Amino acid sequence: MHIPFTPNHVQLVSACYPPNAALLTAGPEYAPNSQELSRLTYYAANRPEKINKLGSELEKRVKVDARKATAGNTRARASLLITLAIIKALATECRRDVALLSPSLLSSVNVTLSSLSADLEVAARAASVFTTWTTYTDGLIIGVDLRVTDDYMSCLRHFARLGHLEHDDHETRNRTRLIGLAALVGAVNSEALYKPPAQFQPQVSIIMRALLIPLLQVDVSVLNHELAEIKDQPNSPILDEFRSRPTLERRAASIHVHIDGDQGPTSNDVANTALRATSSLLGHTRGMQASLVLQAALDALDERGGWTQLEHCRWFAEKAAEWTQYQYRYGIPTRLVECLAEGQDAPEPTERQSTLAAMITAVFTSPTPLVNLSTSDIIASLISITLRRITVSPEDKLLPALVECISSLGTHVYYADQIQDLAEDLIRRLVIVEASGIPGVGKADRQQARTQAIRCLLAGLLGLIHAADMHDAGKDGEDDAKTVGTSPTLPQPTERMSNDTQSQGHIRPSRRTKVAPEIWQDTLSLLCDRDYAVRADYAMALVAYIENEIPKFADRADADGVRRPRPLAEGPTQKSNTFQTVIHGDSTTRFLHALHACAYALSTSPKLGLRSSSSPPSPERNSPAHTNGDDASGRSRAGDAPSEAATSERRSMNLPSRSRRTSLVLRMLKDAPTRMSVTARVAADYSDFGHILAILTATHEQLPVRSLLTGIPMLVALDAATRLGEASEQHTAITIRTIKELVARTWLVVGRVWNCPAVTESAEKALSVLPPASPLPSPPDWQFGSLQPPQSPVPFPSDVQTSGPLPDIDSDAMLDALSSAQNVQEATGLGQQDLRRRLGAGWSPDSAYKDSIETKSRIDNLSADGLSPLIKVAPALMHADNISMQSLARSGRGVGVTDLREALEGRSSMSNPNLAAGRVPSISTLDHTSSVFPGGGSSVADHGFAKLTPQRSRPQTRAKPRPGEVREVLNKLGIGKQNGAGNLKSSFPAIQKTQPR
Repeated sequence: MHIPFTPNHVQLVSACYPPNAALLTAGPEYAPNSQELSRLTYYAANRPEKINKLGSELEKRVKVDARKATAGNTRARASLLITLAIIKALATECRRDVALLSPSLLSSVNVTLSSLSADLEVAARAASVFTTWTTYTDGLIIGVDLRVTDDYMSCLRHFARLGHLEHDDHETRNRTRLIGLAALVGAVNSEALYKPPAQFQPQVSIIMRALLIPLLQVDVSVLNHELAEIKDQPNSPILDEFRSRPTLERRAASIHVHIDGDQGPTSNDVANTALRATSSLLGHTRGMQASLVLQAALDALDERGGWTQLEHCRWFAEKAAEWTQYQYRYGIPTRLVECLAEGQDAPEPTERQSTLAAMITAVFTSPTPLVNLSTSDIIASLISITLRRITVSPEDKLLPALVECISSLGTHVYYADQIQDLAEDLIRRLVIVEASGIPGVGKADRQQARTQAIRCLLAGLLGLIHAADMHDAGKDGEDDAKTVGTSPTLPQPTERMSNDTQSQGHIRPSRRTKVAPEIWQDTLSLLCDRDYAVRADYAMALVAYIENEIPKFADRADADGVRRPRPLAEGPTQKSNTFQTVIHGDSTTRFLHALHACAYALSTSPKLGLRSSSSPPSPERNSPAHTNGDDASGRSRAGDAPSEAATSERRSMNLPSRSRRTSLVLRMLKDAPTRMSVTARVAADYSDFGHILAILTATHEQLPVRSLLTGIPMLVALDAATRLGEASEQHTAITIRTIKELVARTWLVVGRVWNCPAVTESAEKALSVLPPASPLPSPPDWQFGSLQPPQSPVPFPSDVQTSGPLPDIDSDAMLDALSSAQNVQEATGLGQQDLRRRLGAGWSPDSAYKDSIETKSRIDNLSADGLSPLIKVAPALMHADNISMQSLARSGRGVGVTDLREALEGRSSMSNPNLAAGRVPSISTLDHTSSVFPGGGSSVADHGFAKLTPQRSRPQTRAKPRPGEVREVLNKLGIGKQNGAGNLKSSFPAIQKTQPR
């Protein structure tokens, strides 16, 4: 009924409703009168100033009808449904001015859900109105208008509660969840979520709770199936590109409740909707937003208690990294590591920590690349967490999972030096723990904590390298992409290398930089650690490093263990470089010197482990530069291979720490006797000798030439130490018998590698005359990327029957056979006499270790052959007494290539005063600043330097080259003809002219 003086907008709204008597029969559509609704929307679209009044009128009706409907009034319920439909139509038609309708719209939806959220039809109509608003809003009103913001956040909470509602009837539960999730999809795809930065985290915390719970209630196989369907049937282009489309081209989704009698939705349908929303949310996040989304998911797991569902959590972490934009994926593992570090001081590891560690491993081992990831920061955090857990308890149950996390960092290699840098970080911590232990541990657990820390770091180091090898294999397509990881069931790298060698005749260079020997060399003292569990683990790690990681260049044996000549690709130049590095020493040779010194000490020393002393250090220990002597240093530097130049300058410790460590190792090596006594006892166990045999076997098979020159003198010295000449006590006789077996079996390997029957026969003869005993224990198989239980030592056999002195090994005959072998002479580049002298030279562990110390820089010997002439002449060109190439001052005008070019063109005196022959140069210095203060400005004025004023330089006429001018420049460069009196040699050989035939 028309009431006089009723405002026009109220009349237009009232006309959209059917008569009160027809409200009950308006279902099931409950739609307003279409003709009157068109008049209303036309009126609102053409008079935006009236939208606020229309919204207030509709909001008033919603509040009245919702209150009555709650009491059971069916007419009020019908009127409420019609009012919501009118609001949706207004929002659609007035999309340009939807901000004017936002307060009334959000308030109406909030009131409706607060009163009738259990009514699915009303909730679906309210969700449809909410989705319409999220489609067309620009989100700027959120966070500005407090009333609108409160209503919006309240609506999100209502829909989130519907999205994970629990109900006894599965069909009702799924229908209710679909309505709530559909509304949240609209919020996820809305500018209201992303535009106000301060409101992003509160919204995501509400949304993720509803999206994650449905995913946890279905199997992972169902999630994978639904995810495949989403990829096959993605959303419509309008929903996928909503943010890039103008407002007028967007279309809002309509949400309806299922009709009674139809088959209801399943849990798979609910999971499908949640997957679409979650993937869309992570796909639209930027920067720190991805971390906030993940944090909201972790908070939801805390509230739900979902940490026990390990497979679901691993799956979610992997997919979260995959769905996030490429350049922001690094935020996912970074946030996971931060969350893991938050509870590192807990007395007992929680389910949350174990699951977080598994999620980190899943992200790193997945095929999804993670760019911009700071691997150094990640591994530093993981190492700190590991050491902290060991401080809490050396037997902490979280340690194996942490080792897997560290190992998984090698799955994806993003730059060439990544694995070497990470390995250097691990080795640095290894060295610190070995020398100082772990601070904060009680006295009772100090030794156990130190042992466990070293074992964890070793396991992580080997797993890291193994994962990188698997990564290289996956890049080559040799293995399936799914096998990339640190699983112990994967083929070992040695198998892969053997297959490559047999099929191609050579080993393919890796895409990454191998861990340099000078980095690994810092850990060799662990071979003589006082704890057997550390020695056993390190022995296996050392074997793996020698077999798979150490740079071999051309020094390697074939797959059958025999060294043969290399292919033609290794020409005379490469062979010459190889000879120089083998004879004079490179980083690998220095590594082998230290290795053989530690192996000798382990075999003969009565005490093991680094021991500090309060006595003042000797000059030898203070200055490693004097331990080698100039001669040894020159040998170690003159013939370095060109390929190791990039890694030779790496240092894992600073100079003072390295000096102290060198003195500690030398003090330990001095305990190794040159000749054992009849009552000698060794600290090593019987199984230690099995580890030594495995290490020496690997060195001779993988590095036959270098091991021949560095290891044979050690074998001769070790055999000489066991020559007592008289009967010894029983335990000493068993030890000597074990050492002799070790030496003989090593000789057997040498004879097989070099295909020398005389050496093999002599070794077999020496083994046959030894008293029978149980064989040397072999190291167990290593499972990369996992922390294995500590190994137990195998004691010396007590049933060995010895009577009188044990027979000696004829080392001289073996040395003669080796030095006379043609293949050995060709491989080393030495003659028979020189080779015999080199192999039979005197050897001691401390001298060998001193030979392994690198003491001088590469360019300290300017008179060395093979150096570039520019490197030779550079110090003479500098005004300062500095031989660093980087410190060559630009202000120093030396003789260079430019001067040579100008001399050839006849204008050498134009630019270089050193060649001007007394004439003043006329080069213009217009607008040139001082090279000492290149920045100019106030700093230049303060020091009294300023730009030179513009001067007009006189035109120069090009002169012809003076006689001898080019020769003069060449002589100053040091590359001209030498008269024998100069200190510099020409690096360009004379060119021999051939006579025409």
